[in-house]
Amino acid sequence: MDEATLQAVARRAQAGEPEAFADLYRHFYRRVFGLCRRLLGSAQAAEDAGAEVFLRAQRAMSTYDSRLSLSGWLLSIASHHCLDQLRGRRVEQRVFDSHAAEWNEPAAPAPSPLAELLAAERSAAVRAALEALPERTRLVVALRYHGEFSYDQIAAALGLNRNHVATLLWRAKKELQRSLLALSREPKP
Repeated sequence: MDEATLQAVARRAQAGEPEAFADLYRHFYRRVFGLCRRLLGSAQAAEDAGAEVFLRAQRAMSTYDSRLSLSGWLLSIASHHCLDQLRGRRVEQRVFDSHAAEWNEPAAPAPSPLAELLAAERSAAVRAALEALPERTRLVVALRYHGEFSYDQIAAALGLNRNHVATLLWRAKKELQRSLLALSREPKP
């Protein structure tokens, strides 16, 4: 759906049309689920969180401001809910699951076995480097690059100032670069 169509569907959902909200659910569920999965580190927890996010969104639909991005509004609800979940646990959670999720990728020409092996190694290396980051830094990276939050949105969600968010992202990039470069220099068996 393009932005104009989304806004029309959102207006119908605000008017209480159940089918309009169902269209929004179908359109945004994968993004909301993906963000919740990255933040909570579990597909099961992400399914529960996704359901709760859409319940909250449906209840708050009358407060949606059409000047804002609908996806940003929904992802903001999702991030706040997930952050509340993480705070409630009071136990460090893994933001990035060590086991890759089975994502439904669009059909493409099949890569060669060597290309698949190299891609799997790169993916595992990036996941390992991300998992080695401190929890707060992983949250900032997930919100920025998976949730597509602005620095200001991340700062508001985590109770930080914008400069602290920028610093955390800069440090994360440098640490990821250092980790991946060191890994690429290791001798292969």
